[in-house]
Amino acid sequence: MLTRKLVAEGVGTALLLIGVVGSGIMAERLSPSDAGLQLFQNAAATAGVLYAVILMFGPVSGAHFNPAVTLADWALEGFPRRHIAPYIVAQVAGAVAGAVLANLMFDLDAVDWSSKDRSAGHLWLGEVIATAGLVALIFALVRTGRYRYAAGGVAAYIGGAYYFTSSTSFANPAVTVGRMFSDSFAGIEPSSAPMFIVMQIAGLVAAVALIRFMYPTGREREGASGER
Repeated sequence: MLTRKLVAEGVGTALLLIGVVGSGIMAERLSPSDAGLQLFQNAAATAGVLYAVILMFGPVSGAHFNPAVTLADWALEGFPRRHIAPYIVAQVAGAVAGAVLANLMFDLDAVDWSSKDRSAGHLWLGEVIATAGLVALIFALVRTGRYRYAAGGVAAYIGGAYYFTSSTSFANPAVTVGRMFSDSFAGIEPSSAPMFIVMQIAGLVAAVALIRFMYPTGREREGASGER
């Protein structure tokens, strides 16, 4: 039932943003003069909530919580085209709702636009790598029948990518939109968000190409043979 899936995507993405934004605000309050510790706290909380929401909603909606994953699922696994727009709308709405709820939970204005500038070429490259790795991981597991490892694998990847990417691994257009609403450690200035999203789409395209090459289906193998 599509409605149930959309609710799962919206609520799951909202919980993810509550985890990301809420832990960013808490980290600033607990460790105001230690950016490294703030990053660790934010990364650990994000990894934990990702693991939980994937377990919670994976059986209902597939636990995309990310337009890049939805688009990759369509390109690689035949996700219904008519469901793409509703999924993305649910994800973005959930992300905004989650950021607003996190703000309110910490006694901030509901809409607290971020002033954190993230406009730089090395950060954009970080988003390409972060998104490509995340999407490739998910569909490598799917195509090898190991989806049961997705919760742990995705949580581990994002937790690590907070540290090994220059952008701290947003890797998600919906999350990027939601984080505009938080003037905290986890935020992103609205003017910086569009290029982050463009780079995330670039990472998605790279991951789809990699997965088709590394783990081709029968039809994809036949298509490659025909091209030769």
